[in-house]
Amino acid sequence: MRRKYLDNIRWITVVLVVLYHVFYMYNAEGVAGGIGKITNLEVQYYDAFQYVVYPWFMCILFLVSGICSRIYLENHTGKEFARSRTRKLLVPSTLGLLAFQFVQGYFNMSMGGDGIEMIKNVPAPIAFVIMCLSGIGVLWYIQILWIFSMLLLLVRKIEKDRLWKLGGKTNILAVILFAIPVWVSGLILNTPIIAVYRFGLYGLLFFLGYYVFSHEEVIDKLKKYFILFLVPAVALGILFCIFNFGKVYADAPVNRTPLFTSYAWFACMAVLGGMAKYGNFENAFTRFMTKKNFGLYVFHYLGISMVAILLVKPGYISAVWAYILSTVAAFALAFVLYEVISRIPVYRWLVLGIKKEKKRN
Repeated sequence: MRRKYLDNIRWITVVLVVLYHVFYMYNAEGVAGGIGKITNLEVQYYDAFQYVVYPWFMCILFLVSGICSRIYLENHTGKEFARSRTRKLLVPSTLGLLAFQFVQGYFNMSMGGDGIEMIKNVPAPIAFVIMCLSGIGVLWYIQILWIFSMLLLLVRKIEKDRLWKLGGKTNILAVILFAIPVWVSGLILNTPIIAVYRFGLYGLLFFLGYYVFSHEEVIDKLKKYFILFLVPAVALGILFCIFNFGKVYADAPVNRTPLFTSYAWFACMAVLGGMAKYGNFENAFTRFMTKKNFGLYVFHYLGISMVAILLVKPGYISAVWAYILSTVAAFALAFVLYEVISRIPVYRWLVLGIKKEKKRN
C-alpha cells in the first residue's frame, strides 16, 4: 500500500520552503542571498519563522527521500532506479540550467549590487554560463540527492540487504541516540562558501531513511512514542530561537551546534511519527499538491525573486505588499510554469525530468 503520509510530508514541507524563502528574501538577520530588510521595524520578530523551520525541513526531505528510495527499489531494479533518478534529478539540475534556470540566475545576480554589471564586461557565452551557475538556487537539493542515490546503489551491492535487515531491529532508544551521530555528521563534509551542501548531515539522513525508517515496524514505534519526540522538539525549537535569534542560522557556527542538530533530529522524528499517525490519508487537495509539489519546489523562487527585484527593490510597493505579492507570485507562477512546461515535449524532460508518455493501444 502507498504510504500516503510520505506524500503529505513532502508537499507540506515544500509549502514551508516556499514560505521560508519569502521571509528569507527580506530577512533582517544578516542571512545573505535576498535583498534584506525592507521595513522600518527595529526588530523583525516574525523572522523567527526562519529559525523554526530551517534546521529540520530539508532534513526531513532527505529522510523521506531515503525511505522512498527503498520503496521504489523493492519493485524495480538498480538500473531502473539509476535511470529514473538521473532523469528526475540530474537532468533538471544540469541541463535544466541551460534550458530555463539561467532566468533565475539573472534575478539571483540582480540581488547583489554589481552582479549584473559584472557580466556586462565579459563575453556573452561566459556571461550565460555564469547566469546558469547562479541559477542553481534551490536545485542544490536534487543535485546531492542524485549523488546519494548513486552511492546507495554501490552500498547495496556491498551489503546485500544485511544493513537493511539490521535497521529493522532499531528500538526507540536507538532512535533517540541517533541524535549523536547526526550531530557528528553535521561537522563533516560541509562545503566552505556554499553552506547548503552538507554532504555529511544530509547523507546520513538519507541512508537512515533507507536502512532504518523504511521499516514500517520502526515507523510504528515513532507513532506509539510520538509525544516522546514532539515535546523535546518543541522545547529544543524554543531554545534554538531564544539563543540564536539575530544570528546567521544557516552557516557555521550556528548550524554546527548540538542544539541545531538535536532540534532537527527530534523535529524530524516528530514529523514522521505524527504524520504516520494522523496524516496517512488523501483527498482531492492532497492529490493535487502531491502531483504539483516538484514543480512548486523547482519554480517557486522565481516568483519571489521577480517581485523582489522588479517591485520591491525599486520601492514601488510597501513592505506589507512585498510579503503578500511574493507569496502569491511564488505559488501562482510555479503552478503556471509547471502546467505549461510539463506539456512541451523535450523541454519538459530538460527542465522537469518528465519523460515522453507512452502511447496506449
